[in-house]
Amino acid sequence: MTLLVLAAAVVVSLLMTGALRRYALSRSLMDVPNARSSHSVPTPRGGGVAIVASFIVALPFLALLGAISEALCWALLGAGISVAVIGFLDDHGHVAARWRLLAHFGAAIWALLIIGGLPPIELFGAQVQLGVLGYVLAALYLVWLLNLYNFMDGIDGIASVEAITACVGASLIYWFTGHGELVTAPLLLAVAVAGFLYWNFPPARIFMGDAGSGFLGMCLGVLSLQAAWTESALLWSWLILLGVFIADATWTLFRRLLRGDKVYEAHRSHAYQFASRRFGRHLPVTLAIGAINLLWLLPLASLVGLGVLDGGVGLAIAYLPLLGLAIKFRAGERE
Repeated sequence: MTLLVLAAAVVVSLLMTGALRRYALSRSLMDVPNARSSHSVPTPRGGGVAIVASFIVALPFLALLGAISEALCWALLGAGISVAVIGFLDDHGHVAARWRLLAHFGAAIWALLIIGGLPPIELFGAQVQLGVLGYVLAALYLVWLLNLYNFMDGIDGIASVEAITACVGASLIYWFTGHGELVTAPLLLAVAVAGFLYWNFPPARIFMGDAGSGFLGMCLGVLSLQAAWTESALLWSWLILLGVFIADATWTLFRRLLRGDKVYEAHRSHAYQFASRRFGRHLPVTLAIGAINLLWLLPLASLVGLGVLDGGVGLAIAYLPLLGLAIKFRAGERE
């Protein structure tokens, strides 16, 4: 029955994205290229709504089947829908940054209260219990992750490929480590994104929009924290799996802050954006990120999950070359 729900989710996502594309074309809801864009052709936007809808409709069925916990279901529904709604409103008009941020923190607090905040973290063999500070750090982590996902959703297929490879990778690690009860939720997110990716794969026929990208960032963050309550090392595994996005976005933000830029303004200075302009196409960059995730980050994340490698050490090994690539492709520099 669980497989049937997963199959239905990918079909709903696929068909709904196509329907949203036709609707956007008929109403001229287009993303028109400008000086800050990484695309050159007007393209329909808002396809991420299909990811949100297929995921949140399937989630309660999986909870009723016992494939996911009720707590995780409520955490993802409340936080995910809140972020998707504020993103949808911003896609179709403009929501001031302070109100978006308030909604983001509200969604993060909802999720944290349900899943229990940040569990004790294992760092270099020692268990670190952060208490109330853990809630603060976890809220900042969730809000940063959803916003960086918005920042990184700038070329065709990149956000979809990142989500699918991270979720499938996490599911494999859960299976390897004997935590099969955690597999279903990330697989559901992966198949919901896969239906959309059919339309978003380079050259994209529809864009995700903030409703979809923010939703993905929040859901991935909640899934990583929920996994950490089962096994501390799994949080490190998730951080490694999401390394390309975290390293690029964080280094870019750091460079722009040092320069005194207005970090909330749109820009094209992420490493992946410089890379796509260097290669003249989006496809090589999107495929390269998928390859890095599967061939470099997944093995390291698996070693951490299996306890072969310390989480902090594994993260450092994983991120050093990613930061090197960010610097090589001029992340955070002016064009």
